Amino acid sequence: MQRAFFHFFAHLILQEQHRRFYSHHLGQDIDMLVFGSWGYPVVIFPTSGGHDNEARDFKLIEAARPLVEAGRVKLFCIDSIDRYSWYAKHLPPAVRVQNHVFYDQFLSEELVPMLQRECNVDKIGVAGCSFGGYHALNFAFRHPNQVAHVFTMGAAFDIRQFVDGHHDDNVYFNNPPEYMPHAHSEHFHWMNIILGTAEHDFCKEDTCRMSALLAHKGINHRLDIKPFGNHDWPVWREMFPQYLNTI
Repeated sequence: MQRAFFHFFAHLILQEQHRRFYSHHLGQDIDMLVFGSWGYPVVIFPTSGGHDNEARDFKLIEAARPLVEAGRVKLFCIDSIDRYSWYAKHLPPAVRVQNHVFYDQFLSEELVPMLQRECNVDKIGVAGCSFGGYHALNFAFRHPNQVAHVFTMGAAFDIRQFVDGHHDDNVYFNNPPEYMPHAHSEHFHWMNIILGTAEHDFCKEDTCRMSALLAHKGINHRLDIKPFGNHDWPVWREMFPQYLNTI
């Protein structure tokens, strides 16, 4: 009886690994939770100011459990540095966006190469809810040679509201509505792009505008508007496994 209970309980616990490693670009340690033993790598960005445990605590990982346990995907929940960048109101706007550039360099030059080696892939997937969706899409469009799948859920993409009127090249090249009309890469046309929102999501218009921009450029993508729901986790938990299933 005890052995049967142990096996049942073990099945309930999804394999989780905590990693902390030093980023040379950020000059600090950064945390990441990993779910699954093998599968296609998908990096999940947290919402505004969120941490690596957010997707687990709000049951987004649980929603994807069948795909993780089947070895279809391996999920990497990375910490954000929003408190030092976009949401760092105590810092000058130029410093905020520069800190985000350091984060982008950490992702492209440290994290992604590590995942490419670990999972034996050329490209990865990225995903995020709300502000995490901005991070996912911005990273994918800045580095299309590194990303094959991008899933956004309830996201907005114009970051000019975070820089108090300041504008420089760093702002421009991290603001997808600005740089994407002029961006060109064959990798855009190979990318699996899903933009998810809900009928009553206050970010719906932003998501629809991004969809229109991509359509104007002839970039294939899917705009998924759920008929009910708003800007909240129950909608995102419904979307996430559906989107992962397209990998």
